[in-house]
Amino acid sequence: MATRQKLMRAIRVFEFGGPEVLKFQSDVAVPSPKDHQVLIKVHACGVNPVDTYIRSGTYSRKPLLPYTPGCDVAGVVEAVGDNVSAFKKGDRVLTTNTVSGGYAEYAVAADDTVYALPEKLDFQQGAAIGVSYFTACRALLHSARVKAGESVLVHGASGGKSVGEKGIDVIIEMLANVNLSNDLNLLSYGGRVIVVGNRGSIEINPRDTMAKESSIIGVALYSSTKEEFQQFAAVVQAGMEIGWLRPVIGSQYPLEKVAQAHKNIIHSSGATGKMILLIS
Repeated sequence: MATRQKLMRAIRVFEFGGPEVLKFQSDVAVPSPKDHQVLIKVHACGVNPVDTYIRSGTYSRKPLLPYTPGCDVAGVVEAVGDNVSAFKKGDRVLTTNTVSGGYAEYAVAADDTVYALPEKLDFQQGAAIGVSYFTACRALLHSARVKAGESVLVHGASGGKSVGEKGIDVIIEMLANVNLSNDLNLLSYGGRVIVVGNRGSIEINPRDTMAKESSIIGVALYSSTKEEFQQFAAVVQAGMEIGWLRPVIGSQYPLEKVAQAHKNIIHSSGATGKMILLIS
């Protein structure tokens, strides 16, 4: 007698477009972990702006259709594939990427993208770590090559800033299409603008980079090598263990309300904390 396929709730995307293409389904097959893979029972999944860009079809990396969105999940190991020794069923974990998609009750991830989740952090906090914190590490350590004593400004959707006469050494820019021209005037000599987020085009005067010999550098987390990911992971894991890494959680949505979450992450201004989908 054939074994009955286990089914799960998940979000599926069959065509690129607006939030309405996010389809809730309750009869999606639970994926099986292969060699060097871990199956995670998902408790929470982070929602990132990049999820909306991918869904709309405007991002540089387009998944094959249909697909399940989401990469930052936290939960409990349900099963492991062959040649996995670092994790076992029942371990609390988080991942920075999934093979099968995170907007689902179960997700498969490569074992080298899975990390232990300390008891001091809950699943929502675990799901808030992946893209956000690893991108911060790449921006500061790899792209900006920030040094002790340098000033850093994380620049979001806010307007004008007042800075000292010296200027700012590193600006982590979250909305370059609004702020980039102003950023160049805020920099110190040799300062760097690290572009992490952008939603359109902007006109700048290249002369603004010349007098201070400043730089504009873009960041793409998934350009990181495996060795760089390991470096970032060491920083993040140390932060979790020591206690300085404690993500702030913002809006939380059930899986069925994912379309609303996608609308709000783009159109709600002044939001505080990481947006999370609660799965189980």
